[in-house]
Amino acid sequence: MGITIQNITGNTAVVIWPKMASCVDSFYSIMYHPNWNSMPSSYSRKSFQKEERVPTSRSSFVVENLTPLTRYLMCVTCQSANPSSDQCRVFNTLERDPASASNTKKELALGIWLTSSILLLIIAAILLYGCLHLLCCRRHQRLQAQSRTSKQDYGEAWTKSVAYTSEEFSRQRQQMQDTEEKHPSGIQLATIIENPSACNEPVMPTSKSQERVPVAQQCSVIN
Repeated sequence: MGITIQNITGNTAVVIWPKMASCVDSFYSIMYHPNWNSMPSSYSRKSFQKEERVPTSRSSFVVENLTPLTRYLMCVTCQSANPSSDQCRVFNTLERDPASASNTKKELALGIWLTSSILLLIIAAILLYGCLHLLCCRRHQRLQAQSRTSKQDYGEAWTKSVAYTSEEFSRQRQQMQDTEEKHPSGIQLATIIENPSACNEPVMPTSKSQERVPVAQQCSVIN
């Protein structure tokens, strides 16, 4: 069949085959299996570890994800046929390609970096949520404390106002009582001035004063 294997590396190989006029199927089957030391005359398709299918319009295929330093058996046949010895080739892969190893390391590093970044973002989001929640709780507590303080201040002010009013009223009342005790005649005179008819009635002496104010003099003063 004239199958050839080219561009062999540690992980890839290119298989080339001529078009088969006798193949009436729509696909070619490319089968390969690692660690084959001999090539039997015929074998079953189930014996191969991997199988790829390509359209019959193509005559080459790049096999990837091979294992470095490994002996492979590769066969190309029609889609429904079992391969024979003239449709197979044995080849060995090379050491790992430095560029491939570098790419693998870069991919690994990129994966680790992405994972770390996602974890850091999650942790930052959790911390931010916790800080905002704590700030909201403290603000709510502060507003409640201010409200309680305002109510207490208002209550104290109202109590002081009531107490001051009561004390002022008591003081004024005491002053009036003291004035009545010290100047009873003055109060009587004021009463007469406000009520002139009181001149017709005699003024009786108070219990605390032996002096008597003549009615005539009072009336004359009024007149």
